[in-house]
Formats: sequence, structure tokens, C-alpha cells
Amino acid sequence: MQKLLGILVLIVLLGACKKAKEAPVEVNTEALEFNYQKMPEKFDINAEAAAIVADWPQFKDLNSSIDVLYKATNNEDLALAIDDLIEKEKKLAEAKYPELFDTYQIKSRQMVMRTFLYKVKASIMENQPTTAPAIKVLEAYNSMRKQLNVIMNSQLDKKLILDET
Repeated sequence: MQKLLGILVLIVLLGACKKAKEAPVEVNTEALEFNYQKMPEKFDINAEAAAIVADWPQFKDLNSSIDVLYKATNNEDLALAIDDLIEKEKKLAEAKYPELFDTYQIKSRQMVMRTFLYKVKASIMENQPTTAPAIKVLEAYNSMRKQLNVIMNSQLDKKLILDET
């Protein structure tokens, strides 16, 4: 009986001990805020490529949405700009490309940009830092613009290269 009473007292004492409450986790909101000052500059397209792009409405829409992304100063602005960019990128992917730019080099860079757009969107939704993925989006966009210049500057005649006669 005394052993049973001793065990009961021990159980009551262990149950009565209050567990220490864990301190609430503080989230550093400065690290999560979008830092618009670190954005890379937009790469310029040469005049020949600009003339072709001027007649490509889906690319012009994407370009104007990128300009909105450059104007974003906080995560709320960034979220709106990213949603708009995702829609414009989808329209660009479905649209007919100009004949000269209908290449895998352009489409693959666009796919990389799409990947980073979704990465930024996930970072926003998961309350993660958004500056680094947003920079990657702009770097992918600049890479696509650089490829437009490369295509315009190195137009080789495939018939001359492949003609064996």
C-alpha cells in the first residue's frame, strides 16, 4: 500500500510540474521584405531586334510587366507584379513567335524565367525571403533579351552551311 501511495504521489508531482512554455519564434521581417534596390538593370536590345520585338505584342506586354516589377517596393507590390508576370508569360508561351525568334534558345530561357517566377510566388506564399528569387527572374529575363541580340548579330545562312555542292 505504501509503494502504491508513493507511486501515486510521484505521478501527481510529475503531472503538477508545469512545462516551461517555449518562447515565441521571432521572425526577422527585415530579411523577408523585398529589397527593390538590389535589382539588376534591364539589358538593352539592339535596334534590329527591337524592330522585330515591336511587332510582337505578347513580348511587349511581358516587357511592360517587367517594368512594373522594377517599380515594386514591398512584398504586396511584388505579389501583384509576379501574378501579372505569370499571366503574361503564359500568353507569350502560347503565342506565335516571330520567325527569327522561334528557336529553342529563346524558349528555354523563357522556361527558366517561368521557373523563377513560380519560385518567387512560392516564396511570397510561404513567407520566405523574396529578393534573391526576384533577382533570378530578372537575370533570366535579361538572358532572354541577350539571346535576342545574339540571334540578330549572328544570322548564318543555313543553306550555305548545309549545302555540300
